[in-house]
Amino acid sequence: MAMPVFTLGIEEEFQTIDPETRELRSHLSQIVEGGRVTLHEQVKAEMHQAVVEVGTNICHNIEEARTEVFHLRRQVMELADKQGLKIGAAGTHPFSRWQDQPITPDVRYDKIVEELQEAARSNLVFGMHVHVGIENREIGVYMMNTLRYFLPHLFALSTNSPFWEGRETGYKSFRTKVFERFPRTGIPGYFHSASDYDEFLQLLIKTGCIDNGKKIWWDIRLHPFFDTIEYRICDMMMRADETVAVAAVMQALVAKIYKLKSQNLNFRVYRSALIKENKWRAARYGLDGRMIDFGKQEEVPTRQLILELLDFVDDVVDDLGSRHEVEYVLKMLEMGTGADRQLKVFRETGDLSKVVDYILSETAHGL
Repeated sequence: MAMPVFTLGIEEEFQTIDPETRELRSHLSQIVEGGRVTLHEQVKAEMHQAVVEVGTNICHNIEEARTEVFHLRRQVMELADKQGLKIGAAGTHPFSRWQDQPITPDVRYDKIVEELQEAARSNLVFGMHVHVGIENREIGVYMMNTLRYFLPHLFALSTNSPFWEGRETGYKSFRTKVFERFPRTGIPGYFHSASDYDEFLQLLIKTGCIDNGKKIWWDIRLHPFFDTIEYRICDMMMRADETVAVAAVMQALVAKIYKLKSQNLNFRVYRSALIKENKWRAARYGLDGRMIDFGKQEEVPTRQLILELLDFVDDVVDDLGSRHEVEYVLKMLEMGTGADRQLKVFRETGDLSKVVDYILSETAHGL
């Protein structure tokens, strides 16, 4: 049976930073306006004015995705440069305070702030989302149920937010702790079918909990409008290479689970409460902790589990043409996550401005 084309779409949320003060600074939508000519809808404002989001077009393979991710990063840096700003890639800013950051004027954001209040105003965090194309919603729900298990592994690789408002938080990803204040976040529950999922959505819409499926902010979701499964758990990673590597693993997981299903083999589904234990460990310790191997019912070093994950997808990466990208994960294990590297700079200098400088240089790495 021929493998479907698991298309990719990657969205990255960047920080706009004042090169003098190293604080976050509003780009007043000038970057977005400037990008309209060349990038059209690929560059968007977000709720806080110091956030700019870029998204690739639909890519048919990882090579296309890599080209787009690198191109968009270069473009957004040029646009920022024209405004006298720099672009940074991390899950939180090391010391800027959300209280000082203006909200983008927009009816949609006004509604979110009105409903969620301080949880929305303080949500000054930056993530990376990856869409993988799927054939239909039935397959999508199956994927959502199965892929939940791997979310902590992917998340551990991406951890890049150890600081919050000038303090070392003790977490490798504090972004996730900030975002958890929102409703309908975290690891989703299990759904029996697409109709089970759609009934759940309809109930929330009917009872006024949400106005559409985009108000479901889980770590993985079946997209309400596209035939994609969307991974939403990752921190914004510093290097474009890191983004592409993790996206390649996400695509490979979808392909692998699909391949198993087509051979009538099911991957065991674990309850959300167990997966949340691993997510917590990933947020706290990143790659340096231990996660639970539920099959063996024992703790295993996170790095070992990630190597096992690479083995698990090994038989699909050549078909996808992504071996080179997936193997970059080995380099990530070697150099440590963004959080590890930020903390190292802080230990050496004691200066969070130097941490920002490091983030800025890594954001431009390889471009």
